Formats: sequence, C-alpha cells, structure tokens
Amino acid sequence: MRVLIACESSGTVREAFRALGHDAWSCDLLPADDGSPYHIVGDAYDVAYSEGEYADLWWDMMIAHPPCTYLSSSGLHWNKRRPGRAAKTEEALDFFVNMLLAPISRVCIENPVGCASTRIRKPDQYIQPYMFGHDASKKTGLWLRGLPLLESGPEAWIEPRIVDGKPRWANQTDSGQNKLPPSENRWKERSKTYAGIAEAMAEQWGGEA
Repeated sequence: MRVLIACESSGTVREAFRALGHDAWSCDLLPADDGSPYHIVGDAYDVAYSEGEYADLWWDMMIAHPPCTYLSSSGLHWNKRRPGRAAKTEEALDFFVNMLLAPISRVCIENPVGCASTRIRKPDQYIQPYMFGHDASKKTGLWLRGLPLLESGPEAWIEPRIVDGKPRWANQTDSGQNKLPPSENRWKERSKTYAGIAEAMAEQWGGEA
C-alpha cells in the first residue's frame, strides 16, 4: 500500500508503515530529520492532490498532521491581540479542510484540541499517548474518512500519578502544564507523533503488506 504521511519531518509514522512493508513516504516543507530518501520536501497540498511536479504520484492512504499553531485552543486567545493572526487561523482551517477532502480513499487528519472541531466538524475520536504505552498526556483528535477508529487494549494503558486528586502523567508538572521548557524547537518536539500511536496506525490501518 502506498501511504502519504503529510506534514511530517520526524519520520515516526512513515517508518512505522515501512517497517510493515508499505511504500510509505513523508512530506513536509522541512527536510527529513532522519535524512530518509523516502521524504518529499514540498507543499503537502500539491503532493496529496498529485498536482504540478507530483502529477505522477498516487496514494492509497494519507495521514496528515496540519500545523496546529493557529488552530489549537491554547493559542486562539492571541487572535484578538495580534493583528493578522486571525487571518492565519482562517488559512490554517482552509488547509485542514483541503487535506480532509483530498482525493484519497483513506484519510486521517490528526490535530490537538482546537477550533477545527467547531469550525469544521468534531473529530471521529480523541486519543491519548497513555492509551498506547506512553507515560504522557496529549489529547489529540482524529478526523477519519474511510478508516476505522484506532483501538487500544487495556494492557497498553499507562496509569497516571495522582496529585491533589487529579491525574498527572510524566510529561506534566503537578499543576498539569507541559514540562518542555520554552525553546525555538519546542513546537517541533511537541508535534512529534508518539511511537506507540504510529505503530497502532500502521498495524491497524495497514497491517503486514
């Protein structure tokens, strides 16, 4: 199966599918972090829609990770404080919709909690890293087309520690904030797909090639 992992430079999801024998490619405006030859540096829209120089490409499945900077709930409050930022949100929503409606039979759009759920439609499901073997919390929505819900067995769940009666995982402070300190690469680190989730996508949606 030929699989496109759009808006991914880490290669995490791409390599999970390739490990099972699929012809998986990642695509991003940034080069591949791992230097993989199975990475396209280019516009994800053109690649997904097989336009321009990518006209000879075709895909059986796409998993896309549209940039969430202007979509996530944590940053929307800036739209009324910084000129031009609201327009960036509209551009991001347009890109999100275009990825969701790409001419590919099986599509998953992944994004954290944000305005896509109210402006476009609610996700088909929310998942958490702790459901797939990671001691971490990051509520993420999956918008699906032609794909079943991603399943997680109870044996994969990681239990939290309890602080003042509230659950906390290893990536969180006692107050519930993310532990990653501010840095120029913080956005990139936080956007990486957890390996357990990538493996579940490959196994459940692709299986052995």
